[in-house]
Amino acid sequence: MKQLLIKLKKDPVLAASLVLAVASAFWVKPTAAYIGYIDWRVLALLAALMLVVAALGQAGLFDAVTAALLRRVRDTRWLAAVLVGICFFAAMLLTNDVVLITFVPLTLMLTAGTGAEPLTIPIIVLQTVAANLGSAMTPLGNPQNLYLYSLSGMGLGEFLRVMAPVAGLSLVLLGGAVLCLPQKPLGAANIHLNRPDRWGLLLWSVLFLVCLLAVLRLLHYGIALGLAVLTALLTDRTLLRKVDYSLLLTFLCFFIFVGNMKALPAVSEMLSGLVDGREMTMGILLSQIISNVPAAMLLSGFTADYPSLLLGVNLGGLGTLIASMASLISYKQYAASKGAQTGKYMAIFTIVNVMMLALLWGAATLIYH
Repeated sequence: MKQLLIKLKKDPVLAASLVLAVASAFWVKPTAAYIGYIDWRVLALLAALMLVVAALGQAGLFDAVTAALLRRVRDTRWLAAVLVGICFFAAMLLTNDVVLITFVPLTLMLTAGTGAEPLTIPIIVLQTVAANLGSAMTPLGNPQNLYLYSLSGMGLGEFLRVMAPVAGLSLVLLGGAVLCLPQKPLGAANIHLNRPDRWGLLLWSVLFLVCLLAVLRLLHYGIALGLAVLTALLTDRTLLRKVDYSLLLTFLCFFIFVGNMKALPAVSEMLSGLVDGREMTMGILLSQIISNVPAAMLLSGFTADYPSLLLGVNLGGLGTLIASMASLISYKQYAASKGAQTGKYMAIFTIVNVMMLALLWGAATLIYH
């Protein structure tokens, strides 16, 4: 119980989802219908993808990519472009959380080791924005996309048509932001990168393709999860500890809460009326308060306009620090570094995020409405 309380204290989103699920059970008594609330496909695919991506990282995928990119870096602007660009594109397949967990520490090492420390905060802030916006492009990019893609039944082509204009404009804006950074020569970096495990990369890359086929509904999700777990058991059982079980439990709690709210006619009718026709706006605004994953799960129960909601919760990852859990990951890693200037970080983070949100929100309104 003590360990559970410590975990809930560290993860306020999980704590809030658990409270909501338990509280809603007082109005809708637990029955076998609760099982129908849960989207087992989403939970299975999330678990499989987290396991496979963790294994790819352990096999040296990120070290190999980083080494290849950094061979061409000669100045501060190119360094920023590489670090921001890799977060944008890698997040499309590896999720925004994983990308920031991997590359923010690398940024801290590189800026300290090459004399580019004054640019540490701007680069990490832009990396965070890049990961949040790059991940918006694909169903694999973040949990809310995987959830809405599964729930809506939309095809990959339709999903890409909805998100491509925003993702393309995001890349242009990020490129403009990088060009505003000073261009100075870099000192020699002394960064140790591990040699990749080629067989491990090959094995887990195949399993990643299996997961992709399951996301695209070409394979049953149970096959993807079963193969991922079996491979981990046979090769390295420690990988099973790297799955974010808190996120899975958060999803489970929100499934129960949203299902219970839909089962209450008065509440369901009120929320449907509030959301109807305002999906993108509600997605953006609610994300600022409770973050975009729970916002997607809550609002999805009261609308059928999933494309607009998809746009809203992805754009809603910009703005406040809690609008996206990935943004908190970057902040915590920077705050734990030596000589961290958290006040300056928050100021730059807020300015950049609000400006990007305003520009993309306005552009999305013109494009889609």
